[in-house]
Parts: sequence; structure tokens; C-alpha cells
Amino acid sequence: MTRQSWPVPLALAFASCVLAACTVLSNGSQRKHDVAMVPQTTYLHLLKNTPFFTALTREQLKWVIGHSREWKAMAGTVVGSCATGEPAQDDLWVLLDGGWQIEIGGKPHASKNSDAGKWFSATVAKQPCQLVTTERSFVMKITRHDMDEMLSMGFAFGPHLETGQAYYRSLF
Repeated sequence: MTRQSWPVPLALAFASCVLAACTVLSNGSQRKHDVAMVPQTTYLHLLKNTPFFTALTREQLKWVIGHSREWKAMAGTVVGSCATGEPAQDDLWVLLDGGWQIEIGGKPHASKNSDAGKWFSATVAKQPCQLVTTERSFVMKITRHDMDEMLSMGFAFGPHLETGQAYYRSLF
């Protein structure tokens, strides 16, 4: 009986699959610090039902969409971090869907999009921390400049920001 060799394309495909499986198995328990978030399109009909944005008018929602960036992040993705001694990134992150946790001193504090911790800015941190997704999530980044502009135009974020500030004061 003669040994037959696999056609080259099939052999390469098999080797690629084995390599990918080994990579997944070996990295499965590691935090995805280097995983890039994937940009997403923000849809008005979904945004209007997200707790942070439910009090906004249709025109305000359109303004938010034009002045923010939505991202999809898989579980374990580090969305943001805050380190003592470094200038804090003052952009605001809003959890649209999924879940995340702020990790302070190795202790996780989880939130969903209807909880007080549904937004985060490193400026609230008083010690090193990380903001990490706990499941596939959709997050929105709003620059401090754009958030300040929205607030000056009367966007109804006050109750959400105040509840979040109180929550972060209790953590830090």
C-alpha cells in the first residue's frame, strides 16, 4: 500500500486550522489586552432604547451619532485603563449593550447598561484600574469636548452622570 500525500492547498488549510486551534487553546484564558475593538455603525433606533440615551430627542440622538464612535468588543477586551502618575484620558465611554467591569486592585465591579456604572471616564479614578468587557459588548466613545458640548446644549445626561459619579466615589 502506498502512502498518498495531501494536495498542497488542503495540507496548508489543515495546518492553518491546527495552528489556529492551538493558538485559541493556549490563549483562551489570557486577557485580550491586544485585541483591537471593531468599529460599528450606530443605529438611531437602537440608540434611542439604550438607557443612557432614552431621554434624548431624535435630533439629539442624531447629533450623538455624528459626534461619537461605536465599537464592538469581545469578552475580555480592555476598553480603557487608568494609571497613577499618567494623565487621565478624559473621554467618556458608554456601555450600549453587553457588560463590563472596572477592575481596581484585582477586584472586579461589574455593570450592565442600566446600572450606575454604564459610563466610565478615567478622570473618576483615584487609583490604577482597568475597564474590561465581561461579554461581547458594544461601547461608545465620546470625546470630552463633544460631551461638554452636548451638556451645554441641554442633553439630558445629568441623572446618569450623577448616579455614575456617586457609584465611582464609592469604589474609589
